[in-house]
Amino acid sequence: MHFRGMSDEPSLLLLTDQPALRLRLLREENASELFALVDRNRAWLRAWLPWIDGNTTPHHSLTFIQWMQDRHADGYGFSCGLFFEGRLIGVAGPHVIDSANRACQIGYWLDQAHTGRGLVTSAVRTLVVHAFMIMQLNRVEIRAATGNHASQAVCERLGFIREGVLRDAEWLYDHYVDLTVNSLLAREWQTIQADDNEDSAP
Repeated sequence: MHFRGMSDEPSLLLLTDQPALRLRLLREENASELFALVDRNRAWLRAWLPWIDGNTTPHHSLTFIQWMQDRHADGYGFSCGLFFEGRLIGVAGPHVIDSANRACQIGYWLDQAHTGRGLVTSAVRTLVVHAFMIMQLNRVEIRAATGNHASQAVCERLGFIREGVLRDAEWLYDHYVDLTVNSLLAREWQTIQADDNEDSAP
């Protein structure tokens, strides 16, 4: 994988292990495309994302992008668009960065038509590498609803450890959902990398 580091913040680009998939910071000009993507996937995304009903115009997507740009500038988090063959198909990023404790939380969502191809796993893997190698963090965390089996599977595939369950941790329109806390530490990731390299050695 190749990275353009945080010094190029406005044009941060992450290349994944899938040649057609790129992660790039969302820009204001992406607002209309982002809203159209959300709108096409409204029923699909609403199953697990609590903000869908509040996103009703392109202006809401623009406000989100501007908010994430401010968070990125302040070092509190960032969100990338997932661009597959040049088209926006989702969003992923460490939306919460805790610099004092060298930790972050990664969140993500994907267009329903592009599920089942390993794209989210590839994107999250890329963000994990970026977190540990470029940002020099010690801990990466993913929180996912217990019933969100696709997100749970991403965590398992990437070697995250399930630490426990936060009960009634998120209000989802008309009910609470429990969230699992899944984490990966830098030393654990290094062991996974060493094992992978050993397995691929001739």
